[in-house]
Amino acid sequence: MSRFRQLKANTLGRDLAVGDIHGHFRRLEQSLEAVDFDPAVDRLFSVGDLVDRGPHSEEALEWLARPWFHAVQGNHESLAITLLRGGRLELDMYRAAGGSWFIDMPVAQQQRYVEAFAGLPIGMEVGTEAGLVGLLHADSPFADWATLRSSLQTEVDPQVIEVCQWSRRRLKEDDSEPVAGLRALLVGHTPVRRAKCLGNVWHLDTGGWANGYFSLMELATLSVISPTPDA
Repeated sequence: MSRFRQLKANTLGRDLAVGDIHGHFRRLEQSLEAVDFDPAVDRLFSVGDLVDRGPHSEEALEWLARPWFHAVQGNHESLAITLLRGGRLELDMYRAAGGSWFIDMPVAQQQRYVEAFAGLPIGMEVGTEAGLVGLLHADSPFADWATLRSSLQTEVDPQVIEVCQWSRRRLKEDDSEPVAGLRALLVGHTPVRRAKCLGNVWHLDTGGWANGYFSLMELATLSVISPTPDA
C-alpha cells in the first residue's frame, strides 16, 4: 500500500471532490448529473467512507475501478480491513455503524474488498493552477503538510493515521489554524449542515448519505457547485 498519493492537475476537464458517500452511490450519481459531470475529462475525488449505512456499499469496487474516481481511505474502510486482518474492533459497534453488509459477507468476498481498501492512500494531494489541494478523511495531525507527507511516505505511525481517519478535534474546537503548504485541505468524517471552512480546511460531509445532500467542490475554484436542498 502506498500511504500517500500525488496527482498532477487536470488539464482536460474539472476536478471535483465529494464528502462521505456511505453506500449511497445513486444519490451521488444524481448529484454528478446535476453539475454535468463528464467522466471523459472530469475527475472525482473522495475523502473516504465509501461504504456502510447505505444500500449500495457493494458497488464500492466498481467505483474504485473507474479511472476518473480517486479516494483516500476512510475510517469505515479501515474497519473492514481490521475485521479481516486482525486488530482491535468492537463488532457490535461496527455493525451499528452500518457494517453488517460486510460482516455477513463470505470471507472470499471480503478479501476482494479489503485488498482494494488497503490499497487506498491515507493522504492525497492534487495539483491545481492556484496550488496544491490535499485530501484526508478527518484531519491533519501536523500544522505543516510537508511533515505529514513525509510521515506517510516513510513510516507507519498508527497515531498519525488515527488522526487522519478519526479526529473531530478541529470542528469541536473551532480551530481556524491553517495547514501550511496547501491551498486547501479537504476532509469529511464529521457531518456539517453546509460545507464549512476553518482556516484552509474544508469540511465536506454534508450528510448526503443521511438526510442531507452531497457537497461537490470544484478544486480549481474551491467553490461548492452542487445544489443544496433549499437552493
